[in-house]
Amino acid sequence: MSTIRDNWRIGLLVVLLLASSVALFVPGTPPGASADDGAGNASKLTNLQYGIQLSGGTRIRAPIVGTTAEGVDVAANDSTQLAETVAAELGVDPIDVEVRSGGPNQNGTVEVFTRNVTDEELRTTLEQAGYSPTTVRDGVTPATRSEMVESVTEKIQTSALSGGRVQEVSSPGGRSFISITAPDREPEELIDILEERGVVRVYAVHQENGSWVQDEVLQQNEFAGIGTAQQQDGEAYVPVTVESSAAEDFQEEMVRVGFGDGQTVRCTASRDEHSSVETIQSNCLVATLNGEPVFIGGVDSGLSQSFADGTFADNPSFRMTTGPAESGGMDDARNLALSLKAGRLPAPLDFERSDQFSLSPALAEQFQQNSLLTGLLAVVAVSLVVYARYGRPEVAFPMIVTALSEVFILLGFVAFVQYPLNLSHLAGFIAVIGTGVDDLIIIADEILQQGKVETGRVFESRFRKAFWVIGAAAATTIVAMSPLMVLSLGDLSGFAIITIVGVLIGVLVTRPAYGDILRNLVLDED
Repeated sequence: MSTIRDNWRIGLLVVLLLASSVALFVPGTPPGASADDGAGNASKLTNLQYGIQLSGGTRIRAPIVGTTAEGVDVAANDSTQLAETVAAELGVDPIDVEVRSGGPNQNGTVEVFTRNVTDEELRTTLEQAGYSPTTVRDGVTPATRSEMVESVTEKIQTSALSGGRVQEVSSPGGRSFISITAPDREPEELIDILEERGVVRVYAVHQENGSWVQDEVLQQNEFAGIGTAQQQDGEAYVPVTVESSAAEDFQEEMVRVGFGDGQTVRCTASRDEHSSVETIQSNCLVATLNGEPVFIGGVDSGLSQSFADGTFADNPSFRMTTGPAESGGMDDARNLALSLKAGRLPAPLDFERSDQFSLSPALAEQFQQNSLLTGLLAVVAVSLVVYARYGRPEVAFPMIVTALSEVFILLGFVAFVQYPLNLSHLAGFIAVIGTGVDDLIIIADEILQQGKVETGRVFESRFRKAFWVIGAAAATTIVAMSPLMVLSLGDLSGFAIITIVGVLIGVLVTRPAYGDILRNLVLDED
């Protein structure tokens, strides 16, 4: 027990090495890890993920299209009316206008997400509506940028872009961009996905004064929930729930257009025949995604009766039936559920002013091989220098093994958190090897170069002195790297993160463990 207590740091190092082995090599151990060789995964042998520089793919950094008026003194209950007024005056879709009321210490903002509106036009429109914005500028608010990151993330996840990553980054001039990274994808493919804003609308098509009209009865943000594809009595369907705040208006609108008289509304149109809602000439409930119908159907008598007697608002749920399950209805229902859940982008991205980077998988594989060769050369070079320094295998070998253990634990951490590796991260690994061995040399020199170690007290005194030097150097490194880590500086952030984590592992785990190893090797009990 005394031996275990005196060498607990070595035990901790062994435990972390075993945990890192599990994180690296056991399939599915890290959250989100996959056992196959999908896009973004390093290989079938490990749970590491590679970024586009080591797996190939595309990265696009694009600003958000928008114009923002700040300092608009608008109350929360007037925001909807102001949004409708701005949209009507500027001739834009109401979905492209966002009004945020101000808090106790700040005024509200009005954003217009279109290229066709100038700063002056937005200012004039607001002044005519009785508001006096303090500033009108290009760009959007931080709240919109945050929503864009969440929406784009959801969008690429539903578009089978395995390993995709979305974040907000800033240029040195303070300009903000949305950065989207998609391993194993071409730029054109990624842009096509992102140009679709994922706007879902539900229309009631009916006759009015002898003409077919399309009344919008639901928007995407008025859905409280979209269920999964199901079947009952041989019919496939998708259950949906309407927000309670929108349920009564939806109910009244369905009654107004004639879909709430207790009778079945039979729709004779089909999705195969119509590419837009304007061409439909039948009483139908139509759901569109980016203007293209993804559901065309009728209304059964039960749902129609709930509209008529006002009970729908108490339980605002209904089914979108896609047809017989055995005749392709289930596939249609699955596609419908995916379409209704499509992440709607608050605003479009400006790809005309974007920064694009792509790399072929063949070149990325070459980078992998060169990076592995560079790492091996670094280990060999460090090993030769250490052996030449001491000429004692019992000192040099544990030093090299301890330094490599630090890198292995760092790899296990990266695998566990599923952090995609790029070239900048590999540079951080090499920096960790260099600083790690440098610290171990400081320990060995302080202990071995000042005479014979005769007692444990002498060893602890010398080790403590060396560790103060190492701790100060580590603190300096962390402080120097912290700005690179917290600022949105792309690859430099990755380099800083790997270096800081490696330094912390070294100071907290591997350096103390090497001290215990060295004490057992050189301590003269006599």
